[in-house]
Amino acid sequence: MTDATLSTVRNAARLLKAFLTREESIGVSELARRLDLGKSGVHRLLTTLAAEGLVEQDPRTGGYRLGIVVFELGEAVKVHMDLHAAAGPVLAHLRDQTGESSQIGVLDGDEVVYVDRLESAHSLRLFTETGRRVPAHCTSSGKVLLAHLPEPEREAFLARPMARLTPHTVVDPAVLRAELASVRARGWAEAVDEREIGVASIAAPIRDIHGDVVAAVSIGAPAARFGTVPRRRFARDLVEAGEAVGRRLGWNPELAARGREA
Repeated sequence: MTDATLSTVRNAARLLKAFLTREESIGVSELARRLDLGKSGVHRLLTTLAAEGLVEQDPRTGGYRLGIVVFELGEAVKVHMDLHAAAGPVLAHLRDQTGESSQIGVLDGDEVVYVDRLESAHSLRLFTETGRRVPAHCTSSGKVLLAHLPEPEREAFLARPMARLTPHTVVDPAVLRAELASVRARGWAEAVDEREIGVASIAAPIRDIHGDVVAAVSIGAPAARFGTVPRRRFARDLVEAGEAVGRRLGWNPELAARGREA
């Protein structure tokens, strides 16, 4: 990235911050004055930001104000902040209940980002730091999140090439599509030796106040300790943990069930 590009990005950020004054709208000349930039440069920045939905022009005054995308970004930040607060106690209980590492993952493009994590007390454990990104198609958290995407988005994901990280990684779209349908039906997902040989995990969905799946809660362990029997035994605990976080976010599964029956 060139110095000129960095300067443009910095000026775009400064321009967006100028709207923190919460004025109804601000004109090009006034923005140029506040930022000590040329009017033509500010106009080009505004045109680009408007094309991306970050600002919009007030048809009445001709000035500019923040666009709907900024609101949506703010809501996304709020969800993640709320998610951290809601998940903390549940993660601690899940880790103590199962004895295994527990984490919260969210979908970002084709990857899962772990936004919260508590490590197992076992001497033999996994080391996946908070903030780490992993491919969605070969992790239990990713499968949960992909399974609950709107169908067009899910199909768009399945149409893209998927990396085979181990001999057990599912890269056939038809096979993965069927597995995602099974995840939706039973309420949880698993991945064994798919991202890394010797690693197993299970995951369950977390829903927000609207019932949308916004994250996944998972537990992972060395596959030698986390075989089929313990995975099945802990699956119910994991689903309940996901529901507990969802309740703390405002989701009411009883109301949702009644709504489906109506």
